Amino acid sequence: MEIKRLFDFIYYQKENYPLEKACGHKHNGEWVYYSTDDIINIANKMSCGFLKIGVKPGDKIGLIVYKNRPEWTIIDLAIQQVGGITVPVYPTISSGEYEYIFNDASIKYCFVGQGDLYDKVTTAKPAIPSLEKIFTIDKFEGRPHWEEMFAEEGLDQVKAIMAQVDPDSLATLIYTSGTTGNPKGVMLSHTNIVSNVRGVKELLPVVPGEKVMSFLPLCHIFERSASYSYLQNGVTVIFTGTDNLGGEDGDLRAVQPHFFTTVPRLLEKVYEKIYNKGLALTGLKKKLFFWALSLTDDYDYEVKPSGLAGIKWGIADKLIFSKWREALGGNIKGILTGAAPCPVKMARVFSAAGIPIREGYGLTETSPGLTINRYDKNGAMLGTVGPMLPDVEIKIDPSDGNYKPEEGEILAKGPNVMMGYYNQPEKTAEVTKEINGEKWFCTGDIGKLVTGPGGKKFLKITDRKKELLKTSGGKYVAPAPIENKFKEDFLIEQMMVVGEQKKFVSALIVPAEEALKDWCDCNDVTWTSLSEVINHPKVNERYQEIINGCNPSFSHIEQIKKFKLLDGKWEPTKEDGSQAELTPTMKLKRRVIMEKYNEAIKDIYGA
Repeated sequence: MEIKRLFDFIYYQKENYPLEKACGHKHNGEWVYYSTDDIINIANKMSCGFLKIGVKPGDKIGLIVYKNRPEWTIIDLAIQQVGGITVPVYPTISSGEYEYIFNDASIKYCFVGQGDLYDKVTTAKPAIPSLEKIFTIDKFEGRPHWEEMFAEEGLDQVKAIMAQVDPDSLATLIYTSGTTGNPKGVMLSHTNIVSNVRGVKELLPVVPGEKVMSFLPLCHIFERSASYSYLQNGVTVIFTGTDNLGGEDGDLRAVQPHFFTTVPRLLEKVYEKIYNKGLALTGLKKKLFFWALSLTDDYDYEVKPSGLAGIKWGIADKLIFSKWREALGGNIKGILTGAAPCPVKMARVFSAAGIPIREGYGLTETSPGLTINRYDKNGAMLGTVGPMLPDVEIKIDPSDGNYKPEEGEILAKGPNVMMGYYNQPEKTAEVTKEINGEKWFCTGDIGKLVTGPGGKKFLKITDRKKELLKTSGGKYVAPAPIENKFKEDFLIEQMMVVGEQKKFVSALIVPAEEALKDWCDCNDVTWTSLSEVINHPKVNERYQEIINGCNPSFSHIEQIKKFKLLDGKWEPTKEDGSQAELTPTMKLKRRVIMEKYNEAIKDIYGA
């Protein structure tokens, strides 16, 4: 069958790869699985139930959970089958933000998972005229449960509606987290997402019957599109969270997946744990660990060591790297990272250890993929985000900005580019550029196309257009490459480059607390608290060494002249209700950070 609408994926799986364990999760300490038929049958009951309560094509349905679960996929499918529009929402936002999104989208019903979600949406409900009812996915006394709306009758009507769903019609509204202002509702059609999922079908290193893990939020288009890909590829999807991935009893060891998607920060945390374990070793074991680690410095995707080098790699693999793979379940064939830039060091060190890391690039507005590094020969290049996906066109536009030669804003065109921003045609116009009669989407990212293995063109991201800062000397500096380079050091959790209209460039640095504790233990620095230790001369000397080591990678104007260590973590949500420093996809909210640490910046520049 030909896949044209999002709900077609599950029926494609039924026709081609029917699974007894299509998806599963841990419930009350036990792994629970749903077959392909289970998913379809429950979704059909729910679709019939939607008709019973009066849901019509075009109605918006909210969906919010803290941890990925099979019910998310089932509810999404049921909404699509009656022509409804799924509006997935981040669970960590405030009641006020729910109020804004729900009113902007005119959400009619909402389904929520565990935790405080029912209470948060209920608090916002009086100010949302369109919201008729909130259902819980888990059973709570006195709260409407989603199974209460299931119905057995009406399937013929559901199928009639399914047949009428236009592939080019709106399938989902996804509100971008945004670094400033209210979020924008990105309108994605069935065609937008289906074209993207089709494009990666042959690129994922999995075959029918293998297992994948899903723990990135399904409300983000990166993981959501991946979930449709899993249906298409006939693999078992294990839904979990990030709270119990590692360790002897972690989900990775239990599930032993062949593939998963992730964000760079999670890779960095895994690496920090591995590195710190290496530091804790003694004698020959410690020497072997760091000898093996040093081999990864020269690793490249297309380099296959031979001779004496091959023997060294074989020893390192048997004694050290095999243990890394075992910690990730032992079956990993590939990991795809996205949503934020992946430090080259992370891609290099894990891939060298036999855990292939590949980076992709895209935006919510492009459903999301534009480029992806492949897993086959000559398909990947370190430091890039890969070649273009099928049906995607990329153009580099140097006309607006102060960029290096061959750099410019990345423009994109293809069937995956959004329909527009909901209720905001003026915002849609701002990201649309017409060139020779063709409309291109302006990504806001700066990059260039470089020639890589096999003569292919690979996209290299160099910065965000809106994040370029200008020194008082009139020189433009791209913060992101500098920040990403410094964050490769395990002592740096977060970093933001500052220097707008200043004589020189500086940095605000959030230390990686656990790594810094270990360093203090090994360097005769008494640990009291982070707030005290960041003022210790030896600690500041160590961070200055990091600065001195990384600065030569950049031009004189881009080098960090001063820095300030900060006490406190940057997070995507704050329990005290204050403004978060990161978006839900872990991007820096630069304006918020500048305001919060205004005094620290004044200290740096003496003003």
